[in-house]
Amino acid sequence: MPSYRAPVEDVLFLLNDVLGIHRHDNLPGFADASPDVVEAVLSEGGKLAEEMLAPVNLPGDQEGCTRNADGSVATPKGFKAAYDAYAAGGWMGLSVPEEFGGQGLPQILNTAIQEFASSANLALAMYPGLTQGAIAALLVHGSEEQKKTYLPKMVEGAWTGTMNLTEPHCGTDLGLLKTKAAPNGDGSYSLTGTKIFISAGEHDMSENIVHLVIARIEGAPAGTKGISLFVVPKFLVNADGSVGERNGVSCGSIEHKMGIHGNSTCVMNYDGAKGWLVGEANRGLNAMFVMMNEARLAVGVQGLGQSEVAYQNAVAYAKDRLQGRALTGAKAPEKAADPIIVHPDVRRTLMQIRAFNEAARALVLWTALQSDIVHRSQDAKERQAADDHMGLMTPVVKGVLTDRGFENAVAAQQLFGGHGYIEEWGMSQFVRDARIAMIYEGANGIQAMDLIGRKLPKDGGRAMMTFLGEVQTFIKDHNEDEALKAFTGPLQAALNDLQGATMWFMQNAMAKPDNAGAGATDYMHLLGLVAMGYMWARIAKAAAARKRQGTGSAERMDSKLVTGRFYMERMLPETAVRLARIKVGADTTMALPVEAF
Repeated sequence: MPSYRAPVEDVLFLLNDVLGIHRHDNLPGFADASPDVVEAVLSEGGKLAEEMLAPVNLPGDQEGCTRNADGSVATPKGFKAAYDAYAAGGWMGLSVPEEFGGQGLPQILNTAIQEFASSANLALAMYPGLTQGAIAALLVHGSEEQKKTYLPKMVEGAWTGTMNLTEPHCGTDLGLLKTKAAPNGDGSYSLTGTKIFISAGEHDMSENIVHLVIARIEGAPAGTKGISLFVVPKFLVNADGSVGERNGVSCGSIEHKMGIHGNSTCVMNYDGAKGWLVGEANRGLNAMFVMMNEARLAVGVQGLGQSEVAYQNAVAYAKDRLQGRALTGAKAPEKAADPIIVHPDVRRTLMQIRAFNEAARALVLWTALQSDIVHRSQDAKERQAADDHMGLMTPVVKGVLTDRGFENAVAAQQLFGGHGYIEEWGMSQFVRDARIAMIYEGANGIQAMDLIGRKLPKDGGRAMMTFLGEVQTFIKDHNEDEALKAFTGPLQAALNDLQGATMWFMQNAMAKPDNAGAGATDYMHLLGLVAMGYMWARIAKAAAARKRQGTGSAERMDSKLVTGRFYMERMLPETAVRLARIKVGADTTMALPVEAF
């Protein structure tokens, strides 16, 4: 049975020493997040993940969800009890305003809890995760009546939420959608159509499911300009807030998937279902993008989460599995063989995963902090800078962390040899579960194109210029610090590669757009490598300061410095390869005629 331990100490170090969240105590909710409160929240969240979510992960994968004859769906044994514990602990509303029953704490704390939950049980964590995304969309775009009707029950966890975009004939190109909404004359609409791949679309863990559905109002313009967003509850809500009669929405089937078996991925049929417009007519994508951006960041966290749990189990196995002798002589002469962790190639694998995990966690939390600033700061300039950061880094967090997260799950599985390929050790599940994160909420190729086509040139490239300037300033300010020279030098080389790639696109993509398309994924990963390198430089600065001050564990700080140097020496130089690929352009990529494939 796989095991999991929440990295609470690492998160506390990042929040307090690297990101300095106490500097934001002027923001609403941050003053309430005292050091004692933050530690208690993370400790309890970690305990919930370890004790309630993780034990039902492997059994839930093996059992899966079952659709009954009446269209209802049963989740795996133990899932409801674990979900109820999550809801009862108030985790759903951790960062939701208190007026709707939440605790109003910073989103950055909720992001840390999302990582714990995703590592412990990704399929189960998706039920509250999607609900939190729906809550975010309604908070921004819902009417006061909609907020009053739905949010308290969703924050309580008594009701859950979903996002309904994809249809059988359209995924990324939402302008092709066919689901129709006809006005009923009383302010509501009648929705008819079919949605597919709807995570948590039907299940037995909440008394109502609040679907957020995009559809086209009769007579609306074609394409994305004619899309509207609707709230469509599984059960209609009575005037007193209680659950009423069944709405015209049902689960036609559940998908048989490669992974996340414990999450009910449904085909949803809307047969004249009653729904209410969220926000303005024909501006549904603006409203849905709130939920989609929340979801994309959460999916990046899922990639990190699967990488972390796979790493932990690979480390435990590598310390225990006896095979061969160390190249430098026996390390356990009293045993028949040495544990495989003595072998350099095993160490390389583990160090690559570890170095990624720590930097990715920092990048995720740094981005979550910007989300808090966007939603809570009263300073318009500060909000704009934070919003720029989120726009630039959202495709990177989603695309890079899920690509690497899957690769790391595979690498961790490899250390088990044949034992990794059979189901009882659980490594196969981590690989299968991690795979979906590269696909949903916008496949990673789309994330790369979004970065190149929309985020990079937006506002004259302001977000990228700000990021490049911030990293360059850090290097300049710490270039003479002996403790950081192993970090600032490689970071400067990588930053030069990123600047070179950015300039190459500016000079070569306008006249030939295929150059941008051919290099987009490499650029996304190049930016991710530099962003994580910057995170490692900041981690190293904080670790060196801890050592000088004599606070905390010197051994833990030394481990971070060694891991960071490994990243700088063995992983960050990949930026040069990415730059070389980008500069080749699109010629050979696009040269073959279609018939030649």
